[in-house]
Amino acid sequence: MAAVVADQALENSNVSSIKSLAESQALNSVPSAYAFNINPNDEADPNDPEFAIPIVDMSLLTSGSPDERAKIIRDLVKICEEWGFFIAINHGVPESLMKEMIDACHGFFRLSDEEKKEFKSGNDVLEMFKYGTSYNLALDKVLLWRDFFKVRTHPEFYSLYKPASFSEISLEFSRRSREVALEITRAISESLGLEPDYIYNTMNMVRGLQMLAGNYYPPCPQPEHAIGIPHHTDHGLVTLLIQNEMNGLQVEHNGKWLTVNGPKNGFFVNLADQMQILTNGKYKSVMHRATVNNKATRISIAIPHGPSVDTIIAPAPELCEREGQAPKYLAMNYKEYIQLQQSGKNYMKSTFDHIRA
Repeated sequence: MAAVVADQALENSNVSSIKSLAESQALNSVPSAYAFNINPNDEADPNDPEFAIPIVDMSLLTSGSPDERAKIIRDLVKICEEWGFFIAINHGVPESLMKEMIDACHGFFRLSDEEKKEFKSGNDVLEMFKYGTSYNLALDKVLLWRDFFKVRTHPEFYSLYKPASFSEISLEFSRRSREVALEITRAISESLGLEPDYIYNTMNMVRGLQMLAGNYYPPCPQPEHAIGIPHHTDHGLVTLLIQNEMNGLQVEHNGKWLTVNGPKNGFFVNLADQMQILTNGKYKSVMHRATVNNKATRISIAIPHGPSVDTIIAPAPELCEREGQAPKYLAMNYKEYIQLQQSGKNYMKSTFDHIRA
């Protein structure tokens, strides 16, 4: 009976936003269109030392002694090979700016559905901005318990024009977070035994794609039977993420799903697909997902950084030659890779399967 009531609530909401559905008085269970079962046996014990999330002190990269910087670079090798994920602290982005960005995102999601619909667009990830719920309502087999917006912030800067403060805050936050991402790519280049600017230059990051993606996950009456974002990897080079006080990000490590809990002023950093391709599989693009809860709204902001959209990405010849390996992945234009990942044939599947050499 509960499922019938939930499905009626879904019909009445016309799925314009999960926020509207979640606020429906009739909702007391997850509508069948959102049904997604999470196996608690697949979740990691956060107290197990095996699942202690790596932490990288960015101040030692930017202002530490040569020995301190060298140690961080060495540590990054193991982190990128085994995890593809870490938490960056002391990164130089003011905690006040991070909070302002989260508040601005919350302000957007508080707008009426009619106002938010002004930002709706098609399914092209490279559009200036877009707003919606789920990925693609025409393709998704399971609807997602989240609303989102995405804005392209580099190489050209675009912004939502509502709420009024959004543009100014997002410009500064995007600029400062890009500085952090570029410092991380320099350190990763060095960890590979390459020149610090190797990734920046090879990936044409002077014109690199940067997005600002806000996610809104309202409370869910049955969080174990819904999903915010299912398991996936990101298509770029490196993604930074911040959130409000609610956890929900899970990363896959050693076959288990670990809920990420970190300092509120830290950046969650995950390596993405182009980094795995460039390093010929040496560094991993981490599988991750977003779970939901029944207590309070979670807001997360992801800032993906990638090559320029016209760059052809392939395993670095210098690394293949040094390791005595043949390229494991076919070369592909970054824009075409994004379109392949977003296509229906890759729904909850690995895009790597289509480009293995």
